[in-house]
Amino acid sequence: MAGTDVEVLVVGAGPTGLMLACQLARRGIRVDIVDRHAGPAEQTRAIAVHARTLEIYAWLGVADEAIALGRKGDAVNLWSNARLSARLPFGDIGKGLSAYPYVLMLGQDDNERMLGAKLATFGVNVRWRTELVAFEQRADRVVATLRLPDGSTQMRTASWLAGCDGAKSPVREMSGIGFPGAPYEHVFFVADTIATGSMVRDELNVYLSDGGFHLFFPMRGKDRWRVIGILPAELAGREGVALDDVAPSIRKYAGADLAFSECLWFSTYRIHHRRAERFRDRRAFLLGDAAHIHSPAGGQGMNTGLQDAFNLGWKLAAVVRGAPDALLDSYADERIPVAERLLHTTDRAFMLAVSDSFLAGVVRTRVVARLAALMLRNGAFRRFAFRTVSQIGIAYPDSPLSKSIGALPAGAPRPGDRFPWIDDIYARLDDTCFNLVAVGQPAPGIDGVRAHALATDRLASPSFYLLRPDGHVGLGGATLDVDAVRRYLAATIGAASPCAT
Repeated sequence: MAGTDVEVLVVGAGPTGLMLACQLARRGIRVDIVDRHAGPAEQTRAIAVHARTLEIYAWLGVADEAIALGRKGDAVNLWSNARLSARLPFGDIGKGLSAYPYVLMLGQDDNERMLGAKLATFGVNVRWRTELVAFEQRADRVVATLRLPDGSTQMRTASWLAGCDGAKSPVREMSGIGFPGAPYEHVFFVADTIATGSMVRDELNVYLSDGGFHLFFPMRGKDRWRVIGILPAELAGREGVALDDVAPSIRKYAGADLAFSECLWFSTYRIHHRRAERFRDRRAFLLGDAAHIHSPAGGQGMNTGLQDAFNLGWKLAAVVRGAPDALLDSYADERIPVAERLLHTTDRAFMLAVSDSFLAGVVRTRVVARLAALMLRNGAFRRFAFRTVSQIGIAYPDSPLSKSIGALPAGAPRPGDRFPWIDDIYARLDDTCFNLVAVGQPAPGIDGVRAHALATDRLASPSFYLLRPDGHVGLGGATLDVDAVRRYLAATIGAASPCAT
């Protein structure tokens, strides 16, 4: 917008803020990103990177770097009272559903450094030790007050403000948006260690017991493991707890042969489950932990924040280029249901994992592993499990952006679905544009739209799909109707170009 310093001010340079800034900058949007901290995270913190995130990383051009930095987790091993009960092979389950049928173990610190370096290639650098202390919303802009590293203040104007500033989000608090929820009762610990023991190398190991659980995530480097568990009750109120204090309880459930030779980082924390009452207040948005926090079950947190940014990024860029402001309402329409489902599912799983009840202990040690192994013999359930954990199954069927022309063939992707990974189509898509995929029929040219003719027996023919820049189906139908595609684009993005450039 003319007369503003930048078009988007991003507050918070964690993975979510960096992803949003990258998506905007690569589309030519003037963006400023600030963070009150001195630099990127120095601890691994979040560690799991799922298939959908890697698909987004591929479009951004950093997937190969992420894979080289991380360690693939091809399977999860379930242990009950130190005995191996089941092995769930991610690689087999996800084969054919994504180019990345595994969980990548890559710490938040590495993700931040990688995304920060990518952002710099677009000419944007994080302004560290710069804090948002106030902002005022006007009809056509946001006027922010920033505290600079030397203690002075700076006024900064932006068309839009994005709060990617964590669970204690100043953007959320200054906007008066409630954050209902509560902490879980238990205190947890996390440790980055060098260890040997019964753990299956290069795979996730989950030790279930009548007393709770311990998670071992493989990390880059010889014998490096991230360990997460419940702090023993007798240690919960003690100051200065270290790995040596909790090691005996870990060995009790993970086996007496477990040996820690070094602890690189140790911390205790409480986990909350909360969701912001709104994800938008006029020109201000909430993303990532500022919008929702939940249990670490399934390693969904960082990935969900990255997808928040991917969802909002193309819409903000389109509105800056002239699309109707109403397009931005679809961010909350689409992402609040995702956050709600995530809170409910992770909460149920987490409560089972941490419950002190006798019945929960029996379920953890005698039922979970056997039931999982049995259910994963069913192909349909295997695919459902991978789609859920990997987040490739997230869809927006009730979004105002999800439309169809007549009845789609049986088995075809529905409006709002992520377009399936078929015949390496993802390598041909341009995520800065709308993409038109025609199956079994010509793909005529439409100004600004990337057209792809696809011949495959994995999709009904004829059918067509207008894909949004984030790869979700916006409009679908059987016989391609060019005028309907143009009407959809006009209603969604108005006079803005379907491409960023």
